[in-house]
Amino acid sequence: MSLLSCVLSCVTIFVFILFAGLCSASEAAVLASSRVRLFHLAKKGDKRASSILDLQKRIGEFISSILLLNTWSITLVTALTTSLLTHLCGPIGAFYAAVGMGALVTIYGEVLPKMYVYTCPDRVALTFSRFFKPLLYIMSPLTKSIDVIAQASLSLMGIKIKHDVSQTASAEELRGAIDLHVGSPGNGDYERAMLRSILDLTTVDVTEVMRHRKTMLTINIDSPNKTIVEQALKAPYTRIPVWRDNPDNIVGVLHAKDLLRAVQGNTGHLKTLDIQKIASPPWFVPETTTLFSQLAAFQQRREHFALVIDEYGDLQGLITLEDILEEIVGEIVDEHDVEVQGVRMASDGTYVISGSLTIRDLNRLYGWNLPDEHAATLAGLVLHEAREIPEVGQSVMIAGFQMDILRRHRHQITQVRVRPPIAEPGR
Repeated sequence: MSLLSCVLSCVTIFVFILFAGLCSASEAAVLASSRVRLFHLAKKGDKRASSILDLQKRIGEFISSILLLNTWSITLVTALTTSLLTHLCGPIGAFYAAVGMGALVTIYGEVLPKMYVYTCPDRVALTFSRFFKPLLYIMSPLTKSIDVIAQASLSLMGIKIKHDVSQTASAEELRGAIDLHVGSPGNGDYERAMLRSILDLTTVDVTEVMRHRKTMLTINIDSPNKTIVEQALKAPYTRIPVWRDNPDNIVGVLHAKDLLRAVQGNTGHLKTLDIQKIASPPWFVPETTTLFSQLAAFQQRREHFALVIDEYGDLQGLITLEDILEEIVGEIVDEHDVEVQGVRMASDGTYVISGSLTIRDLNRLYGWNLPDEHAATLAGLVLHEAREIPEVGQSVMIAGFQMDILRRHRHQITQVRVRPPIAEPGR
């Protein structure tokens, strides 16, 4: 073998190693690129981003093409190196070729390109995007044949491949991105909690955030008009349900502004007011309605207030637009709100909590992980886990939390002492 042949062989080996590195870099770039960022660029008209997004939908075909080219490159460069070193060093040259090429291909064909790509995957993917479509077109016959053989082999082993990306997987990916969100200094935790709450709107029912009928402020429509006006003015709310014959028989919703306009228009004569005409018709929604659906319904109907009923048509409580917004941004307090005293921290580090407080509020307020799948309030959670109505002084362990029953009114648990689990050192 002449000197020129040796030089050409070395150049060819270098080119094939470089090509293998480009293949590894392309694969890593497409797989590691952020779909959210690419989608944002595509909306701005970046055709390269659109191309990468389309490629991610055909990721199986792309990986098959890249792996095929990468395998060919490594095989050819190994064969060429073996031939060259065998000629120069004899039979021992095959061993030198195996060791040398294994190291070179691993470092410069795999590790180094991927280390660089993972620092800026989007930029690398966009740079190589113009070459991907022609590559898939050229390699399509081979990759389709490989896919058919691979799927047939998996089918023989009883393995089925799902090609679609489920909504659950997309939602979990988005939740993962939220957990990684750093946010502005000092507000990162608040921003993450807010973003997670937006996703939860599609899974949380109105019963988990509504005001229960036992705590609702209502007015008997058959009361004297003077009494109704006085109660409406004293109330901290602008919308008040009115009932007739039975507190659960809601016949309308009285808006404070409508009432005051009627009083002014009637020159202050309260006895002749027709409260039924002033009140707007009640709007009832089923208890299975999600917060996202209810928020859309509020926007569509341009209303802020709805009454929640169960499958039998019985009143369960009320839900307002503010309740849903508070699920996203946290508690909203104005000058007319009545502060709810539901939690008191004891000197021993335990919490004395009203049984009517919702689990979601406690989890959000203290960063707890109490289960809220089967109950909306703390009292409901204790009843569900105990499978009975516990007596005062009885304790129940729930998700590592010790619940001591402090007070009970008839069958209703009104006060619970909560002892959170002790955090392990280093956590």
